[in-house]
Amino acid sequence: MRSDARSNRLRILEAAAEALAAPGDTSLKSIARRAGVGQGTLYRHFPTRESLMLQVYGAEVDELVTAVPALLTTLSPPHALRVWLERLLSLGQGTPEFSEAMRGATAAMTEQCREPYRPLLEALTALVRANEAAGTILPGTTADDVLVLLGPLWHVGPQDEEHTRAARLFDVLIRGLCPSSAVRDATDPGETRRGA
Repeated sequence: MRSDARSNRLRILEAAAEALAAPGDTSLKSIARRAGVGQGTLYRHFPTRESLMLQVYGAEVDELVTAVPALLTTLSPPHALRVWLERLLSLGQGTPEFSEAMRGATAAMTEQCREPYRPLLEALTALVRANEAAGTILPGTTADDVLVLLGPLWHVGPQDEEHTRAARLFDVLIRGLCPSSAVRDATDPGETRRGA
């Protein structure tokens, strides 16, 4: 990437992060204006709003992606899936723009549109396959299936009553995904680790 293109990309990401951190207009047009670039330049780097949002939250996405091997090494497959999905859910509940972007993961029809989601989808696929190999999830379940089921929980509000409801619904989701195993809460000290 040429230095001017790299500079434009960084300015767009900085402008998007600033726009999201403050109340007001977060449209792509306003982000382009804040970055001092034309809309065409913004779209060349980020063809969709979703691709821009996922890059803005790139550090959080990287943490989720890189956490999978350690989770699968230290926890049973269903518990690893639960812990990872809890982290993903928490990120989406705390950052509405991220959850909005993630809704596009299962709606994207072309490979180009799905590309920004690839690292997260691959990470979730690894967790799903580990559960399939362990016999703890219905064979044929996909990462897309899991995201479709998780999606509505991102819209539950932060109030105490709604948070309690979201936690209860999350338990229902996990028990539905992994019905053949007793998936304990991630904070349960009695969780049996592999090899113990």
